[in-house]
Amino acid sequence: MRVRSPRLVSASLLLLLCAACASNDLAPGGLSSEGVDLPRSSSLGAFEVQWTGGEAPALRIQQRGRTVWESLPGRAFVTAGRGTEKVHESRGLFSVEDSLEERCVDQRVTAIVTGEPETVELRGTLSCRNGEVGYGLRLTSVSERQLAFTLEVEDPRYNRVALTQASTKDEGVYGFGEQFSWFDHKGLRVPILVSEQGIGRGAFPITLGADLSAGAGGNGHTTYAAVPHFLTSRLRSLFLEDTEPSFFDLRDDGRITVELFSRTMHGRILAGTTPLELVEEYTAYAGRMRRLPDWILGGAVIGMQGGTEKVREVLGKLEDKEVPVAAFWLQDWVGQRTTSFGKQLWWNWELDAERYPGWPELVGSLESRGIRVMTYVNPFLADVEGQKPTYRRNLFAEAKERGYLVRTPGDAPYLIQNTSFSAGLVDLTNPEARRWMKDVLRDEVLAVGASGWMADFGEAQPYDARLADGDAKSFHNAYPEEWARLNRELLDEVDRGEDVVFFMRSGFTRSPRHTTLFWLGDQLVSWDDSDGIKSAVTGLLSGGLSGFSLNHSDIGGYTTIDNPLQNYHRSPELLKRWTELAAFTPVFRTHEGNIPDRNAQVYSDDESLTHFARMAKVYRAWEPYRRRLVDEAADKGYPVVRHLFLHYPEDPAVRRLRHEEFLVGSELLVAPVLDAGVEEVRVYLPSGRWVHVWSGQEYGDERRGTWHTVAAPMGRPAVFHPKGSEVGEAFRARLLTDGLR
Repeated sequence: MRVRSPRLVSASLLLLLCAACASNDLAPGGLSSEGVDLPRSSSLGAFEVQWTGGEAPALRIQQRGRTVWESLPGRAFVTAGRGTEKVHESRGLFSVEDSLEERCVDQRVTAIVTGEPETVELRGTLSCRNGEVGYGLRLTSVSERQLAFTLEVEDPRYNRVALTQASTKDEGVYGFGEQFSWFDHKGLRVPILVSEQGIGRGAFPITLGADLSAGAGGNGHTTYAAVPHFLTSRLRSLFLEDTEPSFFDLRDDGRITVELFSRTMHGRILAGTTPLELVEEYTAYAGRMRRLPDWILGGAVIGMQGGTEKVREVLGKLEDKEVPVAAFWLQDWVGQRTTSFGKQLWWNWELDAERYPGWPELVGSLESRGIRVMTYVNPFLADVEGQKPTYRRNLFAEAKERGYLVRTPGDAPYLIQNTSFSAGLVDLTNPEARRWMKDVLRDEVLAVGASGWMADFGEAQPYDARLADGDAKSFHNAYPEEWARLNRELLDEVDRGEDVVFFMRSGFTRSPRHTTLFWLGDQLVSWDDSDGIKSAVTGLLSGGLSGFSLNHSDIGGYTTIDNPLQNYHRSPELLKRWTELAAFTPVFRTHEGNIPDRNAQVYSDDESLTHFARMAKVYRAWEPYRRRLVDEAADKGYPVVRHLFLHYPEDPAVRRLRHEEFLVGSELLVAPVLDAGVEEVRVYLPSGRWVHVWSGQEYGDERRGTWHTVAAPMGRPAVFHPKGSEVGEAFRARLLTDGLR
């Protein structure tokens, strides 16, 4: 079971608090090239690098006549500095205070060198308090639409480097991985540091309470899956290939400054004529998610706990309602412990036969019905000696003895606190530890008949850890990539690997290359837009731009709070509306939450179960289109669930949308109910005629986008398809056949 843990003040909060301090950022100074004769233009394949001299010199990069990157006239586009960061970690959540001791913000260009094929290098100096430091910006054509860059400051004492490009006030800036509070980040400073996201993330009063009690509230930029990548409404796109912490400063309307905790920055500038082309180009580098097996796309994944008899009891209820079920996800297969946060698991990855007696018979019985079994693992190991009454293997003891755990600066196993217990983290830079962990998954998970698992966590590698290989500062953001890679390597090594699904919440740039499925982590069981149902939609849409193409959320949310001042318990209404939302995502999976007894469950009563059965059948009804979109995700990197901007980039009204509505592919438009007590929604329809799925009524205008208030009673969320869409008509026909219209 996952858990949100107390933490110190978050990285982004501290950085936002000091964001107004000009002395603590790398905002550009002046730019000059007086007295130097520089070439005006250099060709790099499909790209052209243009230099404008004079009193306001500037650098512009074009691709087939379109500007894809440009600097501010007369302003530095390369800056650097020396700084010291103080990083505090508590249970997977990080705080960073960065202190710049010296800034080098005035730039001089002294040479533009074109000696090598397909390469241009700009050289010069930066003015610092104690003199000058040399730099080089190397541009290399990688393909027709990708231009690689390497920016390096020559003096190793300078450990901060930044690159600045021009922007405009009305330029929307999107991406940065899974971002849960904003879709457009213009006006903000975005930290790229993988972390726990916190409890509440700004929602009142829960964030205040979490901060006062343990600094655990989080804020608008804390996220499990931060990615140094963006694209804009002007179709500009850039990403970093580095793993060190970075920050994207979008506070000034006229510029975008990318800052990195290193003296060397590697990245790429992308070219494309549409947002989808930019996503396709980015995912060509980051990697595209592979096709999901058919079994998980055909029905509900039922997340529950309680043991063998509880599973059989719930299965009977589901069969009575003819619910299409793809799998039972039994996260407590390893046994369950009670902690200060609720119901958690024994982090010792082996079957608990006392909690699940007759496990082989249960798995066989479900398989005979076409239902799979999924389990749970994470890269932590907790010592069960003297704690768990029965166990066969103490995996923590094995890993400790063999030196497979991340270590403290003092060379002891790094024990990371998690509510009422602590655990060690497997060192994924150690090849022997990786092989051992894969053997554990093979021998203890796959061997008991699991067809998949939640591969949880990945955010918690301490910043000051000692690793078998490499620097912890650089590896922190890469840890979730390697956790995904380890799981993928196992599947590539076993016979039935292509039929297995593991799903993750943490991620970084190349995570989509390895991960079979993502989920959005631990939302609060609430309606709010900071950490509740609305934030799940925002996270789904933003992550799709950075390659998280196959993604979904816990139906009903996860984090449940029992507090005398204010409870956060999942209501039946929230559960039902979240079920409707989930019915239009790639995977339809329930979760009981961290305190199951305080939450409404899909099987709690006949009304809830009837509604769940209906929406599970709605989910099944668009299965043929879902399979097409999963194929498209694998082929092109397009997300299944899409912000309208991807298909209507010229529509200014679309760019103002955050969580209110979304597209499924290009053929279904969904405006879910995201507020309590609401039975109608306000929906924006881009230009064209749109058909309401339930009534067949037509809406919209061929010449312009229009707003409409549409009824959305329980079980019939506002869903539309373009007039004449074969996908839409087939979906409506299936709904009619199944008695759902």
